[in-house]
Amino acid sequence: MTPFLPAPGEFWLASGHHLCDRDAAGRLVPTPDLWRAFLARPELVPPEDACAAERALHAGLLATPLRPVGPAEVAALEDADARENWALFLAFRDRVQAAPTLEAAWLSFYRGDVRGIPPIFLQMLTHLVARAAMEGEADAFTLRAAECLFRPQRAAIHHGATLLADEEVLEARAADGDFGAIGRLLAEAGAPPREVELEVLSEALAPAYAARSDAHDLALDIAEGRPGQAGLARALERFIRHAIGEAVVIRPVPVIEDQNWRWHVGLDAEATAIANALWRGEQVAQARLARLLWLGVLEFTETSRVLPEVAGRPVYLALAMDAAQRVRLKPQNLATGLPLKAAEQAT
Repeated sequence: MTPFLPAPGEFWLASGHHLCDRDAAGRLVPTPDLWRAFLARPELVPPEDACAAERALHAGLLATPLRPVGPAEVAALEDADARENWALFLAFRDRVQAAPTLEAAWLSFYRGDVRGIPPIFLQMLTHLVARAAMEGEADAFTLRAAECLFRPQRAAIHHGATLLADEEVLEARAADGDFGAIGRLLAEAGAPPREVELEVLSEALAPAYAARSDAHDLALDIAEGRPGQAGLARALERFIRHAIGEAVVIRPVPVIEDQNWRWHVGLDAEATAIANALWRGEQVAQARLARLLWLGVLEFTETSRVLPEVAGRPVYLALAMDAAQRVRLKPQNLATGLPLKAAEQAT
């Protein structure tokens, strides 16, 4: 087998996108090798004390990832947790395979029912869809912003910057006692900020982004007027166009000043709650308003599928951190929250 050699400028190789085929529209079609990558996850690799039946199931799926697995084969596993894990994975595999593309599967999950789907599988699927959406994108700030679609972040306001850093990387560096260039945003949730010395994505570092993209070790400044602010708008535009099938233009704004505010989408739970309260005309404490990190105005290029009461009107987007300064961007809010007449899958 010829080893895969990434092309110059290749990014997010860990997504596994190179293990997929593409349809005529550039959307991803899973291959057996992609499912082998899922089967290599530690959640599915049998532990040393696994029973023979589980080892046989895993080996058989590695050889033929799409082979049918009946309930009796799963029931034969001795460990109850193993039975549950395999049942969940197989249900996920079969639902994904029933869709024409990974993008269509992603939409069907979030516009349907995600109960019973392990979050790690949904995160892996979102990673793949986001990677396909960014195909051909050369702007490092857009790509780093797009990491927020599938990687939780930690936020800090520091010397006029609004910094986002990968939460998993921060926690790993904290556990090792070595923050290195990434620095430290918080010792732990609720603790006072320590001195911050972050390696923040800059024009000078941008050419190196692709080579280190899978390390997720660059912070992003999304403060007003910074490249990261526009990068997040561009990343959302591309994701909406690719995954949802709607061409939109998004521009970041410092505040929302609209007496005829019709529609908004919170990009996370905290932003949704704050925006809902403001829309209802409620008073929101200044300390909570300060959690809003990024605001945007979305306009549809084609309005034929937009709800009549919103057609021609801006849709406001908001991103916030929670009380522990965590940022959990939920791209599924775009799949379910945009003012469209019908939630049709992109095909």
